[in-house]
Amino acid sequence: MSVRVRFAPSPTGALHIGGVRTALYNYLFAKKNAGKFILRIEDTDQGRFVKGAEDYILQALKWCGIEPEEGVGYGGECGPYRQSERKLLYHEQALELIKTGKAYYAFDTEAELEAMRARLSDAGVPAPKYDASVRMTMNNSLSLSQEEANQRLTQGMPYVIRLRVDPGLQVSFKDIVRDEVSFDSSELDDKVLIKGDGMPTYHMANVIDDHFMRISHVIRGEEWLSSTAHHLLLYAAFGWDHPQFAHLPLLMKPDGKGKLSKRDGATFGFPVFPLSWPDQEQSESSPISLKESEAKPPVGQPGFEGFREYGLEPEALLNFLAFLGWNPGTDQEIFSLEELVGAFDLSKVHKGGARFDIEKAKWFNQQYIRKMSVAQIKARLLPYLKADIWSISASKLDQIISLYQDRVHFIKDFPEQAAYLVQTPDAFDKEAFKKHWKPELQEKIAAFNEDLSKIDSFEALAFEIEAKDLLSKHGLKPGEVFPLFRLALCGSLQGPTVFQMVEVLGKEGVSRIKSQLSHMASFV
Repeated sequence: MSVRVRFAPSPTGALHIGGVRTALYNYLFAKKNAGKFILRIEDTDQGRFVKGAEDYILQALKWCGIEPEEGVGYGGECGPYRQSERKLLYHEQALELIKTGKAYYAFDTEAELEAMRARLSDAGVPAPKYDASVRMTMNNSLSLSQEEANQRLTQGMPYVIRLRVDPGLQVSFKDIVRDEVSFDSSELDDKVLIKGDGMPTYHMANVIDDHFMRISHVIRGEEWLSSTAHHLLLYAAFGWDHPQFAHLPLLMKPDGKGKLSKRDGATFGFPVFPLSWPDQEQSESSPISLKESEAKPPVGQPGFEGFREYGLEPEALLNFLAFLGWNPGTDQEIFSLEELVGAFDLSKVHKGGARFDIEKAKWFNQQYIRKMSVAQIKARLLPYLKADIWSISASKLDQIISLYQDRVHFIKDFPEQAAYLVQTPDAFDKEAFKKHWKPELQEKIAAFNEDLSKIDSFEALAFEIEAKDLLSKHGLKPGEVFPLFRLALCGSLQGPTVFQMVEVLGKEGVSRIKSQLSHMASFV
């Protein structure tokens, strides 16, 4: 059997980062096994549909670099795959279940359902549900005569279609991640398959679509594990073989206490979405624009930052997410997408939840930036550079990129951290200057600066050799001079060496040392 897997998000808002990991694992498994990665939009819950969410999902997958080969927006022999467009298929299959006695019509009103739940609760039932123990006391095509049931259908009375779950059965399967999993059917309710509005429930549409799309493996989050019992009963009711299942561990909060939710980003100070997203609770009617050039929600709309806007490179994000629940069993941590495909194995996915460590994500990003070519960094850096400030030569920009490539966590950090290389800083660390400034050495340093300005080679190593020779000539020590020079050049004691700074700044760097030292000394 050929491998066919699907990623099946609901268009109810922004795509959570846990969903991206699910998509990634499906993608890796498909590519590893020369299979198909399919996108299906599960939009049966029309009450929770959010305008723009489907487009967001497509853009997010594209930005991450894990685009499907089939499904919504990608054609395919059965596509596009939107469940809202397949209602007829679900109804036809539901009627087949009714014919075989595996499902039934239920005409119960909401008041009758509430009365049933209250009655069971009063009798001490901890979790009242519509199941074999109560179905014959309710208004459905099993408790009513066939004539009465048909009459209600003919009269157009509202109804749902429920799965008939027989008690006393063991529903078991072997999960690729969790091994043997078993459920007692007596604990299950008669799940609704077709809702009152005519739309299928998730369970009904999910099973039918997976069958007709020939899905071989269902790789999804642990939160769907309990639903698998009903899905297996549905497969059995139709007489179909079921796909193999793999339920992935939850993504946990950074402190390990509970599942990482969509609102946790604001709590912990990092994104939980791949791309920025307007706050729908405060801006429900606002149009959502997701052009690739737009890195922020529309002005005036409160929203949630995405990892793209946060500064994470998509390759680093995928590498980070791959390790949230999986490990190759080696010491290697940095993997290209192609290498992840080669190494990925569902049997090595962990059962326990994976703690979301944003510092580790930053580390991955830093490693990827270090591996990039200067040209690659420049292409991604240009949108962050303000033209009126960064009107410098291409060669100087290349120098700056090379100088800071190993020092930044995000590409967007370059303009801020290297700003002093294109503009003289207008502030400096006064406390650091006071600590290192010795008035009694002022004349020696001034004389040293005069000699320094005569140097005509600014290559870092050559400049360092000549500068240190001049230090000896003037009876100065590196610790007495170079911290001051660093403050004069960039305003702080952080950053590259003085010699690397001068190599980029050239003669202007030497002039800046002289003028800035004089300026800073006036504050002491």
